Amino acid sequence: MSKAFNIQEITDGILASNITYVSKAITLVESTKQEHQDVAQEIINAIINKSGHSFRLGITGVPGVGKSTFIESFGLEVINRGHKLAVLAIDPSSQLSKGSILGDKTRMEQLSVHPKAFIRPSPSSGSLGGVARKTKESIIICEAAGYDYIIVETVGVGQSETAVHQLTDFFLLLMLAGAGDELQGIKRGIMEMADGMVITKADGSNLDKAKMARVEYARALHLFPPTESEWIPKVLTCSSTQQMGIKDVYDMIDQYKRHTTINHFFETKRMQQTKQWLHQTINDALIERFYAKANVNDEIKKIEKQLQHENINPYRAAMDLLKKF
Repeated sequence: MSKAFNIQEITDGILASNITYVSKAITLVESTKQEHQDVAQEIINAIINKSGHSFRLGITGVPGVGKSTFIESFGLEVINRGHKLAVLAIDPSSQLSKGSILGDKTRMEQLSVHPKAFIRPSPSSGSLGGVARKTKESIIICEAAGYDYIIVETVGVGQSETAVHQLTDFFLLLMLAGAGDELQGIKRGIMEMADGMVITKADGSNLDKAKMARVEYARALHLFPPTESEWIPKVLTCSSTQQMGIKDVYDMIDQYKRHTTINHFFETKRMQQTKQWLHQTINDALIERFYAKANVNDEIKKIEKQLQHENINPYRAAMDLLKKF
């Protein structure tokens, strides 16, 4: 198997920042085939000591907020500041066909062809918060390849965004102005996780609405309890198409990094990320191994028929099934 995939060649290619091998490694990580997973883990083991030296930015927002447009403008600013950028764009998977469009890259025309940028769209595969199951391993690969600024774009607000918050160093929330009651447009739980908020499309006739929305959100954020990082979340406005406010967003995030480095929260959160990776891997492995056992799916179908025709306790049926296997 090692010869078939040439693990050493892929590893050397990643460390040499060859995007062909970076892409190949992420494909192996995302594969559901066990032989691919075995190879992927060998690659991760070989490069993990070369990772951890990037800044990880999570970006989420309501549908239509312009995440891809913002990431292109912001990404170019990141590169202009001397960084190598990797964008892991998580695309929603259909619950019916299980397929994904993976079209984010086509909306980042300048960034996608920049020699210092790597964009990888990945299917969410039903993961909560829109974070692909193997995003953490993809981050490790990109960091080992020399990308020192990683952006994880989620599918958008609607499911639990806790996963992306736990994966990244800074959680950026993008919002629209003028789309109804500003403070009813998003759950409080998402706002509490945000380290910063940006009102997008702040240009033309929408500029005044964006400024008013910024004031409303800033007031709301001040009502929340103090954060563990001792950082006070800020609310900014920007126009990705007009390149207005993009530098301010970069400076805000950079200020957060300096603040959390000084008070050592940055190190604490990185350790939390590593622990979360451990527990998530255990959970995923247990689920996979359970469903992979012989006759499990047959037993589940029998129970489903019983649920349909008999008055049985689903909880008791599930516990009996777990005990049996």
